[in-house]
Amino acid sequence: MTTKDLDFFSASAELAACTELDVPAMELLYRLECSGEDFYNALADRIGNDEAADLLRKNGREEMGHARRVQRAISLRLGTEYEPSAEVRERFVIPLPETIGLDLFPAIVKAEMDGDAGYQRWADRESDPEVARLLRLNGREETGHGERAAKALAILEAAPAS
Repeated sequence: MTTKDLDFFSASAELAACTELDVPAMELLYRLECSGEDFYNALADRIGNDEAADLLRKNGREEMGHARRVQRAISLRLGTEYEPSAEVRERFVIPLPETIGLDLFPAIVKAEMDGDAGYQRWADRESDPEVARLLRLNGREETGHGERAAKALAILEAAPAS
């Protein structure tokens, strides 16, 4: 799996097509989760509402927690402590416009819900019960991210236009 020319969104699409998580797919997942922090921070920086931005930044912090769980899962899979290479630690470019429209938020909610479903499918195919547990935990939190994104959208919709 080559990830050199992928951005955040194309990497996400490539990962969604994976039916099972081998180590290269898990490394892609690790990199994508790390990049999720950048994605949510970039959104928060562009929406002009502190309350909604706080929700998005919390999602970003949790994406880093997901990356740490994926790193643990890779260690379990390999049977030795896994340290990501410089290439795996490199974050994806996040191609976002300077101004974020509210129409992006339903897609974010859907992507997070789909992320939960993907994690659950991978966990169902996982032979190591601890790796499966880590995947399921990440998945459940993806649903929480979708719920927070929906709440951020509601806050933005209720805010007076500036």
